Amino acid sequence: MMGSSHSSVLVTGATGFVGRALCQQMMTAGHALTPAVRSKAGFPNEAVIGDIESSTDWRQALAGCDAVVHLAARVHVLAETAQNPLALYRAVNTDATLNLARQAAEAGVKRFVFISTIKVNGEGRDAPYRETDVPAPADAYAISKWEAEQGLWRIAQETGLDVVILRPPLVYGPGVKANFLRLMQLIQKGWPLPLGAIRNRRSLLYLGNLVDAIRLCVEHPTAAGQTFLLDDGGAVSTPDLIRAVAHAMGRTARLPAVPLRLIEFAGALLGKRAAVARLTGSLWVDSSLIRSQLNWAPPYSMEAGLAATVASLP
Repeated sequence: MMGSSHSSVLVTGATGFVGRALCQQMMTAGHALTPAVRSKAGFPNEAVIGDIESSTDWRQALAGCDAVVHLAARVHVLAETAQNPLALYRAVNTDATLNLARQAAEAGVKRFVFISTIKVNGEGRDAPYRETDVPAPADAYAISKWEAEQGLWRIAQETGLDVVILRPPLVYGPGVKANFLRLMQLIQKGWPLPLGAIRNRRSLLYLGNLVDAIRLCVEHPTAAGQTFLLDDGGAVSTPDLIRAVAHAMGRTARLPAVPLRLIEFAGALLGKRAAVARLTGSLWVDSSLIRSQLNWAPPYSMEAGLAATVASLP
C-alpha cells in the first residue's frame, strides 16, 4: 500500500504528548493529516469528535483517509479510584477502538496502526520480552489494550483492513509527565537516590524514535499484520539512567547503595510497593523484529533523547 509518501492519515489523540509530535512528523514526511481532537485545538483540517466512545460517528473524519493512527486512550492511572476500573478502560481502549476500526474498514481505509503497550506482555521479568511471548497483561489498562488487539485481528480477518500493532515501553521526551518527570526533578534538585546497588535492565523509548516508527508503519508495505515491540536499543539499569539524566543536566548523580531488601521494605511501609518495583525490577524488550522486517533503526540515541528531554524542563 503505502509506498506513497502522500497518503491521507487520521491521527486520534492529536493533542497528546505523542500526538503532537506525531502530527509534526507526518506533516514533515508529506502526509495529508486529519487530527482528531476532543474539542477545537487549532490544527488545520482537524476533526472535532468529542469524547471517544463505542458509539462515536467517525464517518466524516474518515472520508478520504488511507490510514488511521490510533493513539487516543484512557491511560494508565497510578492512583485508580474508580469502582470498576476495567469497565472504564474497556469502554475507551477496547470498545471505542473497535468501533473506530470497523468504521475505518467500511470507509475504505487501508491501514490501521494501533498504539498498545508493552504491559500486554507483562509487568517485567529478567529475560527480554519478544513479540512471540504469551501475553500476560496484569492490570485493567493492559487487559483493555490486549482485548483491543484481539478484536483488531478479528476485524482484519473479516474486512481485509491492514492492522499494525506497536507495544512501546515507557516513552519519554519533551513534555513527559508522571514518574519520569518526578525522577528528573529529584535529580535536578540534587536529592540522593538510594538506588546505587540496583542491577536491573529497563527499556525506554524516546518520543522522536516512537513517532519515526509509527510513520514507518503507516508507509511500509511489510508492516501489515505485524505486532512490533520498540525501544531505543539496549536496556539500561536504573542507576545508569539516573547518571545519564544527571549528565545531561551537567550534574553528578547522588546514588547511595542501599540494599534492595531495605528499599522494598520501605516501599511496603509507605504503600509504594508498585513504584519501588518499577525502579528496581527489569522490563526490557528485544526490538529486533521491526529492525529486520522494516529495516528500522531509531534515529535518536538515548543520550540525544535525554538531552532534549532535560532541555525542555522549566
